Amino acid sequence: MTETDAFGEDLADFVRRVGELRTARALPADEQQGVLDAALFELQHAAESLWPRYERLAARAPDGTSADRQERQLLKTLFQRLPLPVVLVDRDTVVRRMNFAATALTGARAGYATGRPLAGLLISGDRAPFRTQAAATARGEGGRSLKVRLQQRPGDPVRATLVSLPLPGEPQSTVVVVLQPGMADTTPPPGAVARRLVPPDLAETTRRTEMLDLVDAMASALLDCSAGDPAAAVEAAGRVLHGRFADWVVIDTAASGPLRRAVVLGPPEEAAGPGGGERRKCAGEPLVKAVAQQDPADCPLVVEVARGGSSSLQVRPEDILAFGEDSSGAAVLARAQVSSLLCLPLARGDGGVLGVLTLFRTGARRAFSMAEAQAADAVSRHVALAMRRRPA
Repeated sequence: MTETDAFGEDLADFVRRVGELRTARALPADEQQGVLDAALFELQHAAESLWPRYERLAARAPDGTSADRQERQLLKTLFQRLPLPVVLVDRDTVVRRMNFAATALTGARAGYATGRPLAGLLISGDRAPFRTQAAATARGEGGRSLKVRLQQRPGDPVRATLVSLPLPGEPQSTVVVVLQPGMADTTPPPGAVARRLVPPDLAETTRRTEMLDLVDAMASALLDCSAGDPAAAVEAAGRVLHGRFADWVVIDTAASGPLRRAVVLGPPEEAAGPGGGERRKCAGEPLVKAVAQQDPADCPLVVEVARGGSSSLQVRPEDILAFGEDSSGAAVLARAQVSSLLCLPLARGDGGVLGVLTLFRTGARRAFSMAEAQAADAVSRHVALAMRRRPA
């Protein structure tokens, strides 16, 4: 492992520990002393260890000659042009690179899939076996092969072949996944007059139908809005998404200045269950009201998505302060009991954003899937187009 790799791992560990310390604000006052000592220790570690190492690395010349860089570019081009669908993932199946053939097979854009688990593109029953085999391959236990089914085409099994590939300068092995479509058994068994048909996955088919219905309902609602009225467009979008797709819908808009909170739709207080309403009002005000009074600039996740222009899908969010705090200092994600979230930019088309759409699912509700995230991405683009419509 190079010094750069070692520094990267230490820095990632430091960021993770700081994220854990940020949650300490929710602890009682008498339990915060130990956390304060840990925070001071982390600051000392950053000042005395991480910063000097960064200065040494920054002072060095860039690695590799011009010929080396040309060789790497050639290999990247070769990877992209391979006729077989190939995906590079880590031990958790998170996509690092995906070539053109793989994007055509899975229906997921390379930029969208990168940083998200490849297992999320499979039907639910195939995800756990695929993750297990990918982890075993990354540990050096040898290559392996299994049949999986994509959400986009559950009736057509795909052969996934996994091989470990140690890359220069990388601290961990990368797993190469080669996808071979057309692996359905079309040969009838001896004595049979026809092959046995595989029954469709009704759960996946139902979810795909629900996504199509959602996109259709959103298009209808936005077309009913008057052109030149972006406020009506975001309100209509919120009504379509609320309940059927997400427990919480929060929309922030930036018409001609900083982001401001435009729409907040949450679960009714009486639907929180026995005692739930009291928990949601524990900070002295209803949570819906608290979220509506937030400044979007105080929500790190919203600011990040607005600045970067790319969406964020999180299951069991690790940073409990990602959506800021209410007026009492309690984390919004903790009070709302958020189990998964989607945060998407309302892209303007020229690199800027018209706003940010945030969706929460809470409690025991099923987490957002990759397919649902793609549907929400399409919906966010439709909302942005409706906000930009001008009267004829």
